[in-house]
Parts: sequence; structure tokens; C-alpha cells
Amino acid sequence: MTGKLRWLLLATLATLAACVTINVYFPAAEAQQAAREFVDDVIGRPDAGNGNGNGNGNGNNDNGEPDGGGQRGVQAPVFSLQLIASAHAQADITIRTPAIQAIRERMRARFGQLRPHFDSGALGMTRDGRIAVRDPASLPLRDRATLNQLVAEDNRDRDAVYREIAVANGHPEWEGDIRATFAREWIQAAGRGWYYQDAGGNWVQK
Repeated sequence: MTGKLRWLLLATLATLAACVTINVYFPAAEAQQAAREFVDDVIGRPDAGNGNGNGNGNGNNDNGEPDGGGQRGVQAPVFSLQLIASAHAQADITIRTPAIQAIRERMRARFGQLRPHFDSGALGMTRDGRIAVRDPASLPLRDRATLNQLVAEDNRDRDAVYREIAVANGHPEWEGDIRATFAREWIQAAGRGWYYQDAGGNWVQK
């Protein structure tokens, strides 16, 4: 192959490669599995036997919980299939880093103090993967400041874990999808009688 032909071939390949846009899919199924593992470890699933399943039409999604974890499309010519396969191989979710484990331990330890307030209806699960004091009037005045502090600490950890999972998996742009996935799983795991927000922000009792 002459030098000129080789140069033309390399230039053509470079031009073709420049035209390829590879967007990695958000691994929705893997994220759901990771979120379920995390949530189950923190609060368990009190109503696991009452039909609260995978959110595939038989759980709470019909009530309007946040919908996340959509797919980002992949468009590329045939010659880039190998690159796409490589990108897909990287599309996975891990929640086993020291930072994530530390957050999980804090949340699990704190939840023993929060659970009675979910049971009473004072607390509720929000549609954005956080928690909120739904009915402060149901609490004695002396207990309100303590509960507000616990809620603030828990929400800091929740925000931190969504961000940390996205960063730990090399895709900070996935934070919103991860938050939405966790929001669904928190609500799926909520006990009977607990409150959560629907898509319109209204409080609904499970």
C-alpha cells in the first residue's frame, strides 16, 4: 500500500469515526435492582406479601410515582457496533463503594428513629426520593425539633447517595435517573398506612 493510499484510508476512517455518536444507555433494570438492595437494607419491605412487586404495572406506579430510568438512544453505523458493545458493557450500576456503604449504614441506623413517625403518619415519602414532615401538628411540640433534624440529616444522605452512585459509576449525568429509580423503590417498600406523594405532590396513604 502506497503512502498516499494509506493516508487516504486513515483520513476516511477518521472522518467516519468523527460521525459516530455513542450514548450509553441508562441501565434501568440494573439501577432498579441496586436501588431495591439499598432500600431493603435500610428499611426492609414490611408489605412484601401484599402485592408490592417490581413496579411493572402491579405496584404503585399507577398512582403516579416519579418515572425515571428511561433509555438514551444509540445511533451509529454498522462499523461502530464493536464500540457500542463496549459502551454497553460499561453500563452497569454498583453501590459497593466505601462512601455509599457509609451512607447506607447511617441511614439504616437512623431509620429506627424515623419508623414510628412513618407509622403514625407524621412523616411521608416525597416524590423526589426524599422524606418530609407531613403532619407536624400530630407531634408534641418538644419532639418537633428533633424530628426536623432527623429529616434534614436523612435528606442530606439521600441526596448524597444519588449523587455518589452516579459519580461512582462514571456517569454524573445519571443522578436524576437514579433519584427517580430510588424514589419508586422507597415508595414500593413503604409500609401499609404510610404516606407518600403522587406525581402531583398530593399525599396518598398506602
